[in-house]
Amino acid sequence: MAKTLREKLDGMIPKLRDERVKLIKGHGTHVISQCTVAQAIGGMRGVKSMVCDTSVVEPDKGLFVRGQSILKLKDRLPEEIFWNLITGDFPSKDELAQFQKELKANGEVPNYVWKVLKAMPKSSHPMAMLDTAILAMENESAFRREYSKGIPKTEYWIPTLEDAMRILGTIHVIAAGVYRIKYFKGDLIAPSKKLDMGADYAKMLGLKPHKGQTAEMMRLYLTLHCDHEGGNVSANTCHTVGSALSDPFYAVSAGLNGLAGPLHGLANQECLNWVLQTMEKFGGAPSEKEIEDYAWETLNAHKVIPGYGHAVLRVTDPRFTAFNQFGKKYLKKDPVFQTVDRVFKVVPKVLKAHGKAANPWPNVDAGSGALLYYYGLTQFEYYTVLFSVSRAMGMLSQQVLNRALGTPITRPKSVSTKWLKTQVKK
Repeated sequence: MAKTLREKLDGMIPKLRDERVKLIKGHGTHVISQCTVAQAIGGMRGVKSMVCDTSVVEPDKGLFVRGQSILKLKDRLPEEIFWNLITGDFPSKDELAQFQKELKANGEVPNYVWKVLKAMPKSSHPMAMLDTAILAMENESAFRREYSKGIPKTEYWIPTLEDAMRILGTIHVIAAGVYRIKYFKGDLIAPSKKLDMGADYAKMLGLKPHKGQTAEMMRLYLTLHCDHEGGNVSANTCHTVGSALSDPFYAVSAGLNGLAGPLHGLANQECLNWVLQTMEKFGGAPSEKEIEDYAWETLNAHKVIPGYGHAVLRVTDPRFTAFNQFGKKYLKKDPVFQTVDRVFKVVPKVLKAHGKAANPWPNVDAGSGALLYYYGLTQFEYYTVLFSVSRAMGMLSQQVLNRALGTPITRPKSVSTKWLKTQVKK
């Protein structure tokens, strides 16, 4: 018999709580990481100090969502991915249909949200518009309502799940509305009662369907960007804000504010811009020799080649591979994709010869922008909004699990530079 997501979690959570209690009681003093002075000053990179069960990034393999390579999940619907992030399983056909119906029931954006967005300055960044809309919807929070009634701690996850469903049901609707308002694309397009999340998002943006390719591209984009461990800026910010029992509207809005930062969510537009500059320089899709020469010119000017290298990965990002496979299937004759593909063949060799890149291989951002550009999304600053719609799945799934497991408030100990100097002398 098909279960709702809440029913599925009802059966899972007691076992997860018991597992966590046993780990703390039996191995609570076991040391799993140490922190160097360089790590403390340099953003805590590599310090193992939080738990995230939804996904793991293996340096030599890439992103794994609930134990499966993201490359194996590329044909899954975003709704299936969200279910999997929370439960570790995939919904049956009946469960998926029921879950999609629940999301549609949560998909109505309050009219006051549209009024807020339309009242914002025309120069507002689309990410500021999306963040503001999610925060404005905090008025809808089930968690805030139930917490004020004195709900038991063991039930915190239930209204958190309600809020998660509300956000997930509306974020792509809001994001499409932001696009149409910001770029004067005409009236808002109402969501469909029948289409899946990816296809509906593409339709509400007003993009040409390209015989279903646009919807397929959007599903792929949302699936590939769904989660990336718990330590990246957006996930970590959402986790920290949520740990104070701020409801998911506060927490996700905060996480998206982190995603808006140039060092986190700007990469795909920077990559595409470099590709377009390369094409402009050579009057079209350049040859491999021309790309090699331009790559050396870029490096010798002490600039980076966007999209190559990653903070954790030491192999080609499997998400890039998925986008590249999609491009070879549908975009073989597109000069922008041709350039991206040729850059992939040339740049790793150049970076190896250059010798200063820890990882010469492409990350997901090296290829995603070319697909968005081809299917009509040419407004670069909007790309982070697409990223946000997808990454909300990871943030929301982590929020539900953290409230279910009673994860405490985040409070690392800070030290002064004077204290560090004293420790080093010792």
